[in-house]
Amino acid sequence: MNLTRLYPLTFEPLLKEVIWGGQDIRPFKGLEPNNDKVGESWEISHVDDNYSVVDAGALKGKNLDELIKTYGARLVGDRVQKRFGERFPLLIKFIDAQDNLSIQVHPDDKLGMARHNSFGKTEMWYVVKASPTAKLFSGFSQQSSPEDYVERIKNSSIMEVMKEYKVAEGDVFFLPAGRVHAIGAGCFVAEIQQTSNITYRIYDYDRTDAAGNKRELHTELAKDAIDYTLHEDYRTSYQPKPNEANPIVSCEYFKTNLLELDQPLQRDWSALDSFVIYIVMSGKLTLTDDAGHTLELHQGQSVLVPAEATGIQLEPHGTCKLMETYTP
Repeated sequence: MNLTRLYPLTFEPLLKEVIWGGQDIRPFKGLEPNNDKVGESWEISHVDDNYSVVDAGALKGKNLDELIKTYGARLVGDRVQKRFGERFPLLIKFIDAQDNLSIQVHPDDKLGMARHNSFGKTEMWYVVKASPTAKLFSGFSQQSSPEDYVERIKNSSIMEVMKEYKVAEGDVFFLPAGRVHAIGAGCFVAEIQQTSNITYRIYDYDRTDAAGNKRELHTELAKDAIDYTLHEDYRTSYQPKPNEANPIVSCEYFKTNLLELDQPLQRDWSALDSFVIYIVMSGKLTLTDDAGHTLELHQGQSVLVPAEATGIQLEPHGTCKLMETYTP
């Protein structure tokens, strides 16, 4: 299909039912509630066997892999295509944790390619909402080492050196590859990450399944993937201003801004040479691109604006909050 101009694309969510999931994702996204334990909604995905499928417009039914192969730089940008080829570089998720997730770490690109022929995984979390007791873990609270780490896994004392944070709506955590981390019970987050599904499980609280078996740990793989650098604070600080694009995370894989709007905002993308993704965390808005394509969006939706769009207007219906992310 040879469209004169690509339009902003929304996709069918890939809902992941998991034992630690809750019931908040479906109503958050405006879907009919049920009793499934949905832990994740993959909003925009180019992970193998998990390609997002367009849910509206002339390209309805096409998946993201087909779109990249057909439209290439028109969709992702010349610069992005040269860097990542036919792999869409970002994966967008909502995560609803009703129980503690395992302590994990992800390899960087070098290790990921060497071991798995995959990109590594640098990611970020934005806390959309949280229970009064919600917490998460990011980084070490005291200096560790490969030897200390292995010993603490053996004697189940790793949690003693994990940095623990009580969290609330609006908290942001940047998680470069190599940083140990875990989402705790009561957290509902939006996650932006590299397109990778490589996770090394470090610790799972000695939990067992119905047969009494513990989950597999990747102790040796993780040992070489962990960044043991100690930081005073692993939380990302920012100063939000209304009706502006507030920078919250900037790294080599994605640049992310927070937008809290109660009036229209114009965004000029003529010099960007990248796709732009919007993730709606609250409220409703109308998105209009420079070709006149108009899209009504609501809380829980994510939209991929093709690189060939040179600008857009965001018009909130009342107030809305969204994240904007692209490849720098």
